[in-house]
Amino acid sequence: MATATASTTAVVRAPKKETLWRRIVRYKHAYAMIAITFILLMFFNYYPAFMGLYRAFFNYDVGLKPEFIGFGNFVKLFTVDKTFIKSLGNVAIFTIWRVISAMIFPFLAAELIFGLTNAKHKYGYRLAMIIPIVVPGMVSILLWQFIYDGVNGLLNALLGAVGLASLQHAWLGDPSVALGAVTLMGFPWVGGTNVLIYLAGLQGITNEIVDSAKIDGCTGFRRVWYIDIPLIRGQFKLLIVLSIMGGLQGWSTIFVMTKGGPGTATMVPGMWLYNNAFQWNKMGYASAIGLFMFVIIMTLTIVNMKFIKTSES
Repeated sequence: MATATASTTAVVRAPKKETLWRRIVRYKHAYAMIAITFILLMFFNYYPAFMGLYRAFFNYDVGLKPEFIGFGNFVKLFTVDKTFIKSLGNVAIFTIWRVISAMIFPFLAAELIFGLTNAKHKYGYRLAMIIPIVVPGMVSILLWQFIYDGVNGLLNALLGAVGLASLQHAWLGDPSVALGAVTLMGFPWVGGTNVLIYLAGLQGITNEIVDSAKIDGCTGFRRVWYIDIPLIRGQFKLLIVLSIMGGLQGWSTIFVMTKGGPGTATMVPGMWLYNNAFQWNKMGYASAIGLFMFVIIMTLTIVNMKFIKTSES
């Protein structure tokens, strides 16, 4: 009887896993609706990017037949091109300051807003932080170009008004101060988006933790250092990555304000890439610059993701 029972027991098998192709066929109508999006992405986003990586190993001038030269462009970058070497130093200064300013000033503003006890005041300050975001970034750049103007600029006018005329400069025309002027623009360096990112992290800290800290006497700066900062490391990690990417890739500000001048005082790799590609039609050499910067950004991003730990990682 036992044998018969065992023989009639159904064998439960795991359901066969559906393959990717079968899922595509099953949901073919949904995939058909988004196919045009993927086609456009491949054509306008991914194809130019991969072609740029490919052309980095060619001597390719517009209108001429590409010539494969291997690592020739990269050798030229670091052995012949002194302007590129100069641009690396400039962009390092620019990026370091961008990271520092993104970590300090918006965080302090977020802490001040987070410390308000009146909900209406908190909402008002959050609204005040978000309003400037709707203004195009180019407007801000042009405004700072006027501030730094050596003849009618606001900065020189203020220095003259307070009796510091000796400190007046042609801020964007003097090689000794042009890089510092471009780097420090944006005072007081409290970006609305950055403030809101920090504020969102602070608001995610539960009231129980804050109340326990108050009971234990952990208030003021001690609470910020031992509770707030450790619990919002994810926001710090995000803004560090965004600041590094923005700093190393950024060139629009330089293009509008100085075009890399005077001389090469404010030249950055993005500006040098633009000059080679669209002024001198050296697409292969410009692609090599782009590939090198891609490797640098990717490396710094991986290092940041690996060594800055958060509560989730």
